[in-house]
Amino acid sequence: MKHLKTNHPSAENRHPQGRRQFLAAAGGTVLSLPWLESLQAATAGNEKPPLRMAFFYLPNGIVRRGFFPGESDRELPKFAGQNNVWRFEGKTVPAGIHPLTLTPTLAPLHKMRKHCSLITGLDRIFQHGTDSHAQAASCYLTSVAPYAVKSSAYPLARTLDHVAADAIGKTTPFPTLELSCNDHKNNIESIYFDNMSWYDTGHVAPSMRNPRKVYDRLFGTQQNTQHRNITDLALRSAHSLQRKLSRDDRARFDEYFDAIRTIENRMDRIEQMKTDLLRAQIKRPAEHLPRNEYIHLMGDLLVTALQSGLTNVGTLMVGPERWTTPTNWEGILDKPYSHHAMTHDQKTHVENILKLDYFHVSAYARLMERMQGIQEAGGTTLLDNTIFTLGAGMGDGATHQYNDLPVIVAGGGGGQFRQGNHIHCQRETPLANLWLTYLQTMGIERESYADSTGVLGELLV
Repeated sequence: MKHLKTNHPSAENRHPQGRRQFLAAAGGTVLSLPWLESLQAATAGNEKPPLRMAFFYLPNGIVRRGFFPGESDRELPKFAGQNNVWRFEGKTVPAGIHPLTLTPTLAPLHKMRKHCSLITGLDRIFQHGTDSHAQAASCYLTSVAPYAVKSSAYPLARTLDHVAADAIGKTTPFPTLELSCNDHKNNIESIYFDNMSWYDTGHVAPSMRNPRKVYDRLFGTQQNTQHRNITDLALRSAHSLQRKLSRDDRARFDEYFDAIRTIENRMDRIEQMKTDLLRAQIKRPAEHLPRNEYIHLMGDLLVTALQSGLTNVGTLMVGPERWTTPTNWEGILDKPYSHHAMTHDQKTHVENILKLDYFHVSAYARLMERMQGIQEAGGTTLLDNTIFTLGAGMGDGATHQYNDLPVIVAGGGGGQFRQGNHIHCQRETPLANLWLTYLQTMGIERESYADSTGVLGELLV
């Protein structure tokens, strides 16, 4: 067995320990740990980090003129279908790989532009008989072709996250993790507007919306009723074993627990804020969390779950489709607005919607940066070993079009993806081609997926 290298003076008295041993000895807590070189040294061979898959879903579409290159001067939609012929500087651009142009909405990606690609020209087929918003969310990751399911008005079967988890989620405590930033209490729409993850036709995988409940589910221990702070408990239990780590691993260990502590502190601040609001009897919309903080916190919980090995597959809905409830966007908009309602009056609200689109991309870029900063085995990062997708089920929120969907693919897919490009697809290329590419990248043998016609070879190295 190869002994770990360390700069600690008493290293010669140490014995390498495996990850499972560490967790079992750490006082019985179920808190998983990030990759640590010292613990990996005890495993057979140099195992590669697992591949992960995560989705950052935008509801109600986007404003095309802000998101897509070459569309800054296009007229605001008038409920007329668009096409996915890309024109740039007055010229029709052929399908293929092009330099990545960052539009005003995509500007937050600048720092991470070498780690992501814009993909344009991908389509879905709308199956008539249900609301376009409901299908946009619920069928975004569907594994079935339109009209293939006879028992449902929705072309919906086991979604991509669960299909992938059947292969890459068997060894994690949670095969999948479903999160949503919709904590409104007025349930004004059906589950199809507010869930993108499904076990099968008619069987939803319900999203978790409360950060505290997500935290307790991911990091809670049997002792958490007696010990308020799980970080204190885990550190006490793991203290003797922490001394057995190398200097670098001790730094990673401290960094990981600092991340957990930061999440705890932010949730404490949110709860205190909610208490103060109730005491002051301030009337606000049904949502009490500051929107920015809420989305950032749920994103951090997703990244930490991927980092710690609690799950390899996660979805995060930034908000629900079509709900008309006004929402406070502190620091972005001057008063509560309904995102969905604004998308139907882009001429009046275009500047506000563009601000929200920009914020959503900023939140996505922020998570990319976090993932890029998390080191894993072989000199790689969490982002290198993750397929992290930003997307929406509509190509435009006003026209309800299902073609030319907005898609950003971040992460290296374990070194299998091209990065830093704009990939423009042939007209009528199914979105399912991208999903099929993901599955094959993860070693899942599938010849087709939903209405796919092949893989996106331009994305592969």
